[in-house]
Parts: sequence; C-alpha cells; structure tokens
Amino acid sequence: MHARLDKPIGTWLLAWPCMWSITIAAMPGELPDLKMLALFGCGAVLLRGAGCTVNDLLDRDIDNKVERTKSRPFASGALTPSQGVAFLGGQLLLGLGILLQLNNFSRVLGASSLLLVFSYPLMKRFTFWPQAYLGLTFNWGALLGWAAIRGSLDPAVILPLYTAGICWTLVYDTIYAHQDKEDDLKVGVKSTALRFGDSTKQWISAFGAASIGSLALSGYNAELAWPYYPLLTAGAAHLAWQISTVDLSDRADCNRKFVSNKWFGALVSSGILLGRLAS
Repeated sequence: MHARLDKPIGTWLLAWPCMWSITIAAMPGELPDLKMLALFGCGAVLLRGAGCTVNDLLDRDIDNKVERTKSRPFASGALTPSQGVAFLGGQLLLGLGILLQLNNFSRVLGASSLLLVFSYPLMKRFTFWPQAYLGLTFNWGALLGWAAIRGSLDPAVILPLYTAGICWTLVYDTIYAHQDKEDDLKVGVKSTALRFGDSTKQWISAFGAASIGSLALSGYNAELAWPYYPLLTAGAAHLAWQISTVDLSDRADCNRKFVSNKWFGALVSSGILLGRLAS
C-alpha cells in the first residue's frame, strides 16, 4: 500500500508539528480548536499518503535495488505508474476538501507546501542533506496550524517552532537512513547517514539540542506557563535516550528508535497543552 496506512508513524511525525502549532495558537487558559485538530489530523493522513505515492513513483528505479523497498507496488511492478497518478489525484482532491475549510491565508500557505512534497523525493539524488529538506516539508504544519487559527504568522513563536521541527527531523530521519546506508552506497543515492558516517551521534546530538532550545524559545515567546518546561525536559530526556542507545549498525534498532519519536511528539504536545491551559 503506497499510502503506508499500515505504518502510521509517518502520519504521527507529520501531525505532531500541526498539533503543537494549533495548541500554542489557542487563547491563554483555553483548549485548542478541536475542529482544527481533527481537520489537520485527517490532512496529515492524506498528505503523508500523497507524499508516499509521489516518493514511490519517482523512486521506483531505486526502490527495486534496495532490500527494504523492493516489494513496494511500483518497484515490484504490482501497480503501473498511471494507476499511481490516478490514486495520487484522489488523495490530493480529498486534501483540497480539507484545505478549503481554512482561511484564505492558510489556503495559500497549504497549497505552497506541495512544491516541497513533490520535489523532496528527488533530493537524495543531488545532496547529502535530503533529511533537511524533509524537515522543511514535514514541519510545514508548524506554520499552517498557527495560520489556520490566527490568520497570519507570528515569527517570534512560529520560526523557532518550525526550526525545532526541522532539527528534530534531522535526528529521527538520520537514524532511519542508517537502515539503508549499504544499499544507498551501492545505488548511489545520498543521505545524512552517509554524510555523517561515524560522527552521526555527535551531529544528531547537536540537532537534538537545537530542537529543544528552539522549542523552549517558542514556548517562552508564546508565554506558555511553567507546566510546559517539565514536559519539554522529559522530551529532551527521550531524545537523549534515543541518541545514546541507538545501535546504528542494527537495522531493527534504528527502526525502533525512529518509531519511538511519536512519544517525543506526544510529550511536547502535552507540555504545550498544559502550558497554554495554565497561562
């Protein structure tokens, strides 16, 4: 299934920055807009599915040479590219239905994310930093969630939130990329796992610290109350645990640590919620 509904972790990683942003945009002492949370949750399922379809279509000549991906429908020949394009059209049409529920500013902002979604799969052919580009793409919801509630952007809150998400993506997707590093070398595609090599843990420790620092700055600028900070500290501890214990030569452990990032997103989200309710 090229929507990857059987692997919900990608949807969680796409949804959490949206949830952070919608919650931080709520008025002090109030719950976030539940309709928006539901809309963005559905949007995350659809957009992640569309991203996977684009990725599988563009990468079918690479996927059939990589052990982990050779059974994907286009790589294996189970589906034709024209069937994939038709499926993608359906996903985008449903996504448009969600986008039209938002204000005009958010519609433009949301539609502009498609440039990132469609170009991301090509990045690993040209740069050792496709994970950074994925960060720009996967955390667009940090901009869009606030815009959907407030009708504009507040750079003091949203830029650190977006930066935090990008740095977090560089942590989890570099760990993920270590699963494929031998195949990537053979096929000739690039990743931060190959760029960082034996220095990976130092690099992702720095990105993890930058993510936590940016989240702290965003929360401070948004005037979140004290409950935010203990939960952010718990999130920092979770990242530190991941980075210190991951065995980068063990595919199964890389995948376990990657999947555990849904709990980091949940800790930050809980912190923002309690910090907003208490402010």
